[in-house]
Order: sequence, then structure tokens, then C-alpha cells
Amino acid sequence: TVVVNAVHRNWIFVKVLTDQPGLHGWGEATLEWKTRAITGAIDDLAPFVVGEDPMNIEHLVNRMTRFSFWPLGSIGLTAVSGIEHALWDIKGKALGVPVWQLLGGKVRDSVRVYTHLKRGSAAGRVSNSDISAFCDAVQETVEMGYNAIKLGFVPYTGYDVPLKAVKHVEKLAAAVRERVGDDVDVMTDFHGRPDSLDAAIAYIRAIEPIKPLFCEEVIQPGDAAAMADIARRVQSPLATGERLFTPREFAEIAETRAVAYIQPDLAHCMGISGGRKIAAIAEAAHMGVCPHNPMGPVAGAVALNFDVATTNFVIQEEAVGIVPWFEEICSVYPLALQDGAW
Repeated sequence: TVVVNAVHRNWIFVKVLTDQPGLHGWGEATLEWKTRAITGAIDDLAPFVVGEDPMNIEHLVNRMTRFSFWPLGSIGLTAVSGIEHALWDIKGKALGVPVWQLLGGKVRDSVRVYTHLKRGSAAGRVSNSDISAFCDAVQETVEMGYNAIKLGFVPYTGYDVPLKAVKHVEKLAAAVRERVGDDVDVMTDFHGRPDSLDAAIAYIRAIEPIKPLFCEEVIQPGDAAAMADIARRVQSPLATGERLFTPREFAEIAETRAVAYIQPDLAHCMGISGGRKIAAIAEAAHMGVCPHNPMGPVAGAVALNFDVATTNFVIQEEAVGIVPWFEEICSVYPLALQDGAW
């Protein structure tokens, strides 16, 4: 493993070697504030992979997730994901084809992306308490070539519905829409901050007039029934998934039709293998896929290969401005951003 400090988080990279000279693969197992746990989990999982054929990716994922007996949780499945990425990298290199070709080929030639305020810069945070300054930062970001942006409007709240806070969110959202116009899709991430359904609904309704592409994680993840209850009482599309890890968890969301979009993170959900199963579940439930990924460059490359080969893909998260030297060290970046897509 290789750990790189990226200000807001550590990027955790996984290198898997083979017995063929020069043939190796890279993956990414980044999970914020869990560095030692992740690197330890990777070491613990190594015996399930060492000595096996790296071409048998599904078999090795099954060994890591089933043969280890205990449920792996966010830490274990992130470690599995990083190793799984590296196996796809090895297989693509061995066969001389890009990973998307191994997934059935392309269904699109470009990948629409959305970014965050100031492209996710950890050093460029702008408080939404100053509506004018916040809108200036939004406009500055959009003018970099994006036609979709995800913003944080909603504060941490308890079980009450503070009218002053709700009114501020309503004014903030309206000001953002007025500034960027109707040609820019706006998403908002609640980060599970409301503790009650009523609070979540109040904030969603405050944002609804600007027609957001989606409202993300409007309550804490893991309660599909509560999410479905909210969905029935609001007009805006909902999204969730960055803190869900298994196809079974996503199936619970799909069964309730709780959201319009699911957001698997390929660095946490057993990689491309898990992501493909999750996308199939979503497609059967008429849901789009908007992969979560504010991570490092390897996770970004994994996501792009997944996106071009996934039928119900909608839009990809990126945060290439999270550190000022991101593009300097990554040969895959900068990609040509044209009409808001790579």
C-alpha cells in the first residue's frame, strides 16, 4: 500500500504484483480518517489473493468477502475494492485492452461530470452564510466549463424544523439558480444532517423551486423505508448510496423505489464487480446511476471505465481541485472538459 496525504483525506493506493515480470496492477482504497484500519485490512485480506490467478476476479472477490466469515463493513469492503481495482488493471494489461472493453464495451463516448464548489478544493471552502460570496464561488466554478455542480445548502439540525434556517436555505438556493440560470444542473448534498423526516422534508421543499437534479442523502443512510416515505412527500428526485456497500443494501433501496438515483462508490462497494451488480439492480428498478467519487486519481480512472460501459449511468462526481497538484501528478488528468463532459 502507498498512502498519500491529500489535505482533506489520505489517498490509499494498492499495488498487486504478479509472477510475470513488469505485470502489476494499481487500485485505490481511500476511506477518510481510516488509514491505519484500511492498510491493516488489506494486509489481512492478502492471504485470500496471494498465489491465486489474478484473472479470476469474481472468484477472488468471493474469497475475500465470503471466506473471511465475518461481515467486512465499510473498512473491509473498501480494502476489497482497492485490491479488486488492481486485479482489473492486471487483466487489462495482460490482455492489452482497456478495462471498459472487458465490461462489454462502451455505451457512450463521453462521461458527463459534476464538480463541487471550487472543484472540491479543501483550501477554498466558502461559507453559505454569505449568499453573495457563495454565489460568486458557484459562478467561478461553473465558468471553468461545468454544467452541473453539487452544493451544500443544509446545516446540521436536530429533530426540530428551524424556520430561520429553512428560509435561509430557500433564499440561498434561489440565489444560486438566478446566478447560474437554467442551463446548469444543481444538486445538493444533505450529508444525512436532518435527524427527523419532517426536517428533511422542510429543507427539500425549500430547495424544490430551483428544480435540483437531485437531493442527496437527505437522512442518515440505511433506512430505506424512511427514505421512501420522504420520496412520497416531496417533488424533487432523491439520491443515496455513498455509504451503502453491498448489492443487498442497494436492493432494499430499489425495492422501495426510495430514490431516483443510486450512488455507489467503487472504492467502497467491492469495486467494479460490486458496482456492476448494483447498477443492474438499479436498472431493473428504473433508477439511474450517479457514482460517488471525490477520491484520488486511481478511483477516478476506475469510475470512468465503469461509466462508459454502464447503460443506466447518468453523471459522475469529480473533485480534481481537492489539492492544487492533482493534475500535475496524474497523466489521466486533465481530460478535455467539453460541454460538461470528459
